[in-house]
Amino acid sequence: MHGTTLHHLEALQKEFNRLKNGKESLLTLLEESELPEAVYNSNAIENSTLTLDETEKILIHQELPPHHTQREVFEAINLGKVTEFLTAKIAEERPLTESLLLFVHQTLLSHINNDIAGRYRRDKEYVRVGLHIAPAPVHVPSLMDTALMAYKNTASHVLDRMINFHLEFERIHPFVDGNGRVGRALMNFQLKSHGYPPVIIRNKEKQDYYRAFQAYDMGRSVKELEHILALLLKESLHKRIAYLRGDEVVLLSQVAKEDKRHSPQSLANSAKKQSMPAFRERGRWKVGREMFGEWAKKS
Repeated sequence: MHGTTLHHLEALQKEFNRLKNGKESLLTLLEESELPEAVYNSNAIENSTLTLDETEKILIHQELPPHHTQREVFEAINLGKVTEFLTAKIAEERPLTESLLLFVHQTLLSHINNDIAGRYRRDKEYVRVGLHIAPAPVHVPSLMDTALMAYKNTASHVLDRMINFHLEFERIHPFVDGNGRVGRALMNFQLKSHGYPPVIIRNKEKQDYYRAFQAYDMGRSVKELEHILALLLKESLHKRIAYLRGDEVVLLSQVAKEDKRHSPQSLANSAKKQSMPAFRERGRWKVGREMFGEWAKKS
């Protein structure tokens, strides 16, 4: 990851670590509130038709929406269970292993397709993602061993190792189904295991996400995913810092009406570029009022 970007992330992480002591319950509440949005977006990327509201009703209120398939309902329930399982493993300081990721896959596909749940592709189980044809099943175990070993090699920064692992995992596509959701769940497991907050890769931005895989497939370029992850991490850190500071969280559109120095469009662009400490909740940009004031004075 680029030195300037990494320096900015490390500065935000340092502030996050300073503020979070004694406020672990608040961080738990934030993650619980993010769960429906995280599950909704990860499933929507894989073409689930459940809405965010319907996903929230399933996970929080155990209400089953009408006019949806049993598969889509279980996709939401199971991904919620995967998130809870991995959170528990982080508390146990469990490392990323083959047995862990196989159990994650088994949990994800439980009651959906038990025949392929919890195992790598085998025999004639070939898969294609867009124009990319994944490696033959016979090579999957050795490729995954190599990917896991590379991730554990501490010679490079952990964020670089996470990015490479995610790209390689999706290139290998070790499972018949569920690769994207497992990969994104493991990314947050890796982030949280190393002291970073989780991120949400949003369905509305999936084309950028797909282009990152295409760039890696064509020339092993990691820059596209580096850029995506850096923005998402900054956003997640900005959100948590705002709440941990006890800042008044308001809609960006609200402070845009009050601010006389910047146009609403320039503020929106700054939020998207994360040059401003803004973040999204249920798709709407927000900011800590005090943090916005500090940013506005410098800009």
